[in-house]
Amino acid sequence: MSSPAAVPGPVTAPIAVSAVASARAVLDREDLRTRVQKTLDDVLARQLATVEAVSPHATPLVEYVADLVAGGKRLRPAFAYWGWRGAGGPDCEEVLTAATSLELFQAAALIHDDVMDDSDTRRGRPAVHRRFARLHRGSAWHGDTERFGTAGAVLAGDLCLVWSDELLTASGLPADALARGRAVFDRMRTELMAGQYLDMLEQVTAGETDPTGEVDPVDSARNVIRFKSAKYSIEHPLLLGGCLAGAPQTLLDAYSGYGLPLGEAFQLRDDLLGVFGDPAETGKPAGDDLREGKRTVLVALALERATPAQAATVRRLLGDPGLDPDGVATLREVLLDTGAADRVEAMIADDVALAHAALARADITDEAREVLEGLVVAATARST
Repeated sequence: MSSPAAVPGPVTAPIAVSAVASARAVLDREDLRTRVQKTLDDVLARQLATVEAVSPHATPLVEYVADLVAGGKRLRPAFAYWGWRGAGGPDCEEVLTAATSLELFQAAALIHDDVMDDSDTRRGRPAVHRRFARLHRGSAWHGDTERFGTAGAVLAGDLCLVWSDELLTASGLPADALARGRAVFDRMRTELMAGQYLDMLEQVTAGETDPTGEVDPVDSARNVIRFKSAKYSIEHPLLLGGCLAGAPQTLLDAYSGYGLPLGEAFQLRDDLLGVFGDPAETGKPAGDDLREGKRTVLVALALERATPAQAATVRRLLGDPGLDPDGVATLREVLLDTGAADRVEAMIADDVALAHAALARADITDEAREVLEGLVVAATARST
């Protein structure tokens, strides 16, 4: 199926190119992305040796993960690292290793999310379950190809969860620091899984999880993104870094005040890109979220504001796995005409303002403040 070309999203004031470039530069402060990649390469090389000793046939479990985690913004390690530095922690390989554990946790979430959504691609490449299915098909093995793909991806995702925990525990940080960070790390993992379940539930119930009508659908959709994405993308990494460094509660509160709204803005931007983004930048076919029936804040707002005819169109087309380019264009038109897309842009702006205000109140090092200001743009710019 051909994908429709990207179309303009809601009209907003563009972020200056220089500001975006500056935001990307902060991700490389202290050579962070290069160091994270080296840590990942070292960890996965060790895990490959372990798996290969079991059987050379099992090595795709590691190789496909290695391909998935090659490159990327490294936002979660960045927030953890600068949460540590903001609390006065020094640059050291131990905290870099602990922060890198979040990339493996993210890999687990992506692999399992793609299975649940039956996605074809991730970061411009075949999703891990598709790669296992292709391996099965190309080898002419017995049994169901797609089921093998799903099973392989579940195992690879589970391994990423294990390796993430191993990496944090073996980071070399003092035991008391790890004990402080462990509570955040454990809560983050449980809340993400609960958020993923809520995301599934919203899709199968068509966003009507409250038969009494007492819960607003938009609030319900925001609750999903809060726990499925916002907290583990920004707030929890910051809190992890802060707790590892022994930050006082006042600073941890400031990190939450900055991280939670910024995390929501990050996911709201991702939802817009999932509908209006350029596949060359997002790494996923345009309109995939619409085919998957994602009950995003964007969709909830559209239904709230839609005419009966527009609402009927959304309910008819949303979640159709065979949705063609014309169907995607039709849904995009509704999202624009109802003002839902512009409202999401306004929500992003409001959340960004809250994040800036919380950061202004935080008692952190000057360098960390500069970087965290830049990461606001890196997390919410209208591109990937």
